[in-house]
Amino acid sequence: MFIFQQNQGMNVVRIQIREKTKGSNKNSAENSLNLIYKVHCIKIQLMISRKTFLMCFLVIVPFLISEQASSQEKNWTHFRGSEMNGIAEANGIPPVWNDSVVKWKTQIHDEGYSSPVVYDNQIWVTTAKSDGKELYAVCTDFQTGKIIYDIKVFTPDEVEGKHSLNTYASPTACIEKGFVYVHYGSLGTACINTLNGSIVWKRSDFKCKHAQGPASSPILYKNLLILHFEGTDNRFIVALDKSNGKIVWKSNRPEEPYQALAPIGRKAYITPLIVTVKGHDMMISNGSAIGIAYDPNDGKEIWRVVDGAESTIAMPVSENGIVYWYTGFTAGDDGKKYTELIAVNPDGAGDITGTNVLWKKREELSRNQSLTPVIKDGLIYSINTRNILMCIDAATGKEVWSTHVSSNFDSSPIYINGNIFFFSVKGEVLVIKAGRKYEPVAKSQMDSGIWATPAVLRNTVILRTQKYLYRIEQK
Repeated sequence: MFIFQQNQGMNVVRIQIREKTKGSNKNSAENSLNLIYKVHCIKIQLMISRKTFLMCFLVIVPFLISEQASSQEKNWTHFRGSEMNGIAEANGIPPVWNDSVVKWKTQIHDEGYSSPVVYDNQIWVTTAKSDGKELYAVCTDFQTGKIIYDIKVFTPDEVEGKHSLNTYASPTACIEKGFVYVHYGSLGTACINTLNGSIVWKRSDFKCKHAQGPASSPILYKNLLILHFEGTDNRFIVALDKSNGKIVWKSNRPEEPYQALAPIGRKAYITPLIVTVKGHDMMISNGSAIGIAYDPNDGKEIWRVVDGAESTIAMPVSENGIVYWYTGFTAGDDGKKYTELIAVNPDGAGDITGTNVLWKKREELSRNQSLTPVIKDGLIYSINTRNILMCIDAATGKEVWSTHVSSNFDSSPIYINGNIFFFSVKGEVLVIKAGRKYEPVAKSQMDSGIWATPAVLRNTVILRTQKYLYRIEQK
């Protein structure tokens, strides 16, 4: 925000620049994340005419805006980015990925689907033994790809089984200056000092039966680390003091919406999203049977939408004051399973199922909807479980266009400077042009399958496949 004051007599101009820079917290009146506002005041004394001043002003301001914008692309701190929206304004990202654009690649031992997070010169991912008996956090040098830390965080005595397609290191870490927070569901959560690799605190006493392994990622909000647990046995959200791991609040999800479901249908794997409505923050959690908005400060329920059933995985998305999410899947009167993509006006209280749901788009499915769509400029880009790539009008829920793709795309897409990048379980990278017309741009093949969502920052892509961590950029 720019505020200009001109002294009529002296041609003294005061330019106040309110610059938004990313922080670890998520409390902002302008979007779903906390933005730390730095206020810079520049006092320019010009003994010149107003016409000359305006000419200078038109030169200075674009430079300041450009510098402000670039300062917001330095780190990638959560699943789907620092704003958790899957949008990167990076320039010069090559649409075709091959050896010519790989600056380095580093093998990551064992297995994990957690997405990379980046702060300063460090990239963090988690990984685990296939049996879940050893859980690791791995830090890689952003510049060179060399391993900085390889930390064995947990060695659990008892490990619940998981789905064959999942890993015990699927939740994505979150990071801020000096600390990274790693999470393995019921197997444990820890805070690691990024300056020396020491474990600040850890705890493994939050239990639920994931049934198919952990997947929900932690988020940072103010001084809180918020964790989502939704199992076949119990369901709750807990906020910890990020400095010491102690409980600040815990909110159990209501039992009534789940009573009609078989225990296996009560689980969910979503990552919640913080949005701001009329100056107040809400945390949107689309569980398997019910979507709930909580106050992230104390965990109290604000509103609910009762819809859907088993196994939500994709997290909510938001644009222009509206929230969108996939429900869990259920069966219709004809016995066919389906999920729904719904649009909700979050300005409400209590049960808003009948009043604030703006539209529903039914999707028949053959498996769980894993991919979180990306929304940009009023258009939602998604691939459903029948491998239909589609563009959806966010105002109406109507398909703008659709086309069939050959593979399963379970990694969440990323918007990069006018293009949408999708990533398949077979290692394909599919690039299309964003817009109301289907325009394929490029297709590449990586070494192995992709379940993690890339980090995109500093005109660079940090991509995790099943085997390697890559740094990709235009040379």
